[in-house]
Amino acid sequence: MKKSARMLAAAMAAVMILTACGSGSAGSTTAAPAGDSKAAETQAEAGTEAKESGAAEGEKAGADGVLKVALILPGKKDDVSFNQAMFQGMQKYVDAHANEIDLKVVENVYEVADIEPALMDFADQGYDVVFGHGFQFMEPIVKVAPNYPDTKFLLGTGYKSVDNSAIYDVSLQSGGYLMGVIAALASQSGKIGVVGGADASEIFRGHEGFKFGAKSVNPDIEIQEVYTGDWTDTAGAKEAAVGMYDSGVDVIWHSGDGIGLGVVQAAKEKDMYCLGNVADQNSLAPDNVLSGVVYQWEAVISGIFDDIRSGSFTGREEADRFYWINAEDGGLSYAPISDPKGWLTDEDKAQIEDTFKKLQAGEIEMPEFTQGEAAK
Repeated sequence: MKKSARMLAAAMAAVMILTACGSGSAGSTTAAPAGDSKAAETQAEAGTEAKESGAAEGEKAGADGVLKVALILPGKKDDVSFNQAMFQGMQKYVDAHANEIDLKVVENVYEVADIEPALMDFADQGYDVVFGHGFQFMEPIVKVAPNYPDTKFLLGTGYKSVDNSAIYDVSLQSGGYLMGVIAALASQSGKIGVVGGADASEIFRGHEGFKFGAKSVNPDIEIQEVYTGDWTDTAGAKEAAVGMYDSGVDVIWHSGDGIGLGVVQAAKEKDMYCLGNVADQNSLAPDNVLSGVVYQWEAVISGIFDDIRSGSFTGREEADRFYWINAEDGGLSYAPISDPKGWLTDEDKAQIEDTFKKLQAGEIEMPEFTQGEAAK
């Protein structure tokens, strides 16, 4: 990491609060899968069907009734990032199971102080399943869930759970690896960067995978890294990215949300390349978003509901309460390459696709990245 990046990271780390993906403050509710009138009608119909609250797992709620499901998002469902990917994945599942799910979506529940009341409110209303989509939901879920044994709680990224909760997460090290390969192949200066929000969970693994992938292409490549400490710090991320570009970096990968928008803005302002995360973000800056990691959460949503309906969701060891998306199960892919500068050759593009296929086949071995240990 160069001196400018180190100084910024140190300053921000002083006030860093460990939060997770998403943005927003006051909660807002979407009563149906938005953007699809047919889906909305389906939900309205499903919502009228009677179901006994607190039915036994795998019995009335799973076989005879409609599951009442709440999806609590820390940001907006149309953020072209972390929240939108989950919203769209859930909506696809609901559309395919129209007579089985009654979905309520709440947006902008970002602050930890607002999360616990939101979880309790849905559980008190007799919801069968509550998704908290973000790392900051972890402590509230492990506190609230034991008091509502008939409700199943899902945490979007994290590591703590209780018997009636589980975690869905992303093996972002594989997505980061691919972004590192793309960045190293595209870079004309031999200098690349990565900007994240909080140094936590899947984001740490993604950053380390990025470094590992880049060095597989060019062992001598220079990599600058900054964690802003806050997923909503668009201005801080832009400042960090501008500093990187000014120091000679020409490709930056970001790992999510408001900070991602800041990196995209910097790439556009400096007319350099960036790589997106979670969703295809090329529409935000068509001349400057080279590619990006794309999440497909529906790869695990189906498995979660299958386990709930079968009665196998509870009674597991903590190590078994995880649902992962990765390249191998189709949960991770990459956005189409958009290279108006012509920095990637046909051979480079072939190497990128070959790398992705190897990730899909599980043929690329990576270290077990542990926080406190950097990729070598």
